[in-house]
Amino acid sequence: LLHKKKIRIDPKPFAMGVRIEHPQQLINEIRYHTKDKHPNLPAAGYTLVTEVEQRGVYSFCMCPGGIIVPAATAPGELVVNGMSLSKRNSPYANSGFVVEVTNQEWTKFEKYQPFAALMLQEDIEEKAFYMANQTQSAPAQRATDFMNGKLSSTLPKSSYIPGLTSSPLHTELPEFMTKRLKKALLDFNRSMHGYYSEEAVLVAIESRTSSPIRIPRDRETLMHPAVKGFFPCGEGAGYAGGIVSAAIDGENVADGINKFLN
Repeated sequence: LLHKKKIRIDPKPFAMGVRIEHPQQLINEIRYHTKDKHPNLPAAGYTLVTEVEQRGVYSFCMCPGGIIVPAATAPGELVVNGMSLSKRNSPYANSGFVVEVTNQEWTKFEKYQPFAALMLQEDIEEKAFYMANQTQSAPAQRATDFMNGKLSSTLPKSSYIPGLTSSPLHTELPEFMTKRLKKALLDFNRSMHGYYSEEAVLVAIESRTSSPIRIPRDRETLMHPAVKGFFPCGEGAGYAGGIVSAAIDGENVADGINKFLN
């Protein structure tokens, strides 16, 4: 709508990758350094980050005692996300495992500007749908097979209710992503010994970490530079990457609106 009305919007770097799922018991053992978790200890979580070839690779929206959920928003695409129920009592732990995406990756979509980054995202989500035989059964591969370039003959049980389809993610996902995910898996395993294991499964595609579009705004007024009274805000406008950051941005924009009105 903004583009049609010739109101400026810009492509924005974001991140894409997979969901990585482990047994929650394994994550507990790694984090608590014991096989016997005290009943009062919560399901263990983690935050991991590294840099591979000048790009950040990191865990995102880690869900202890959680489930992987389908998150597609249009026909013909496949997207996964994660969530934890209030009790965090699922036998699985999952997290986004993602690589930074910059304008170097969306050059072939330049003709679609300002939607080049969005088109890259859409292209990979559609490919994931076809990898899963045009169903919502997500393409997946054991972490060990991903590293060794081998199609998984079996897949571990998963929290993802539509099910998993064994797929060669090591060849089907873009190379900029796979080569960094492989190196990051080894880095993460050094931080959490046992993280890289036969029990870990990669589930594709986690592509909605943040918006691939940004609606520009003035740093001081928080209004669009060309439209007085228009305050871009939160995730969809490209200024947040999760619930908490969106809430904080909302507070800041509310202050900006108050100053504008008063």
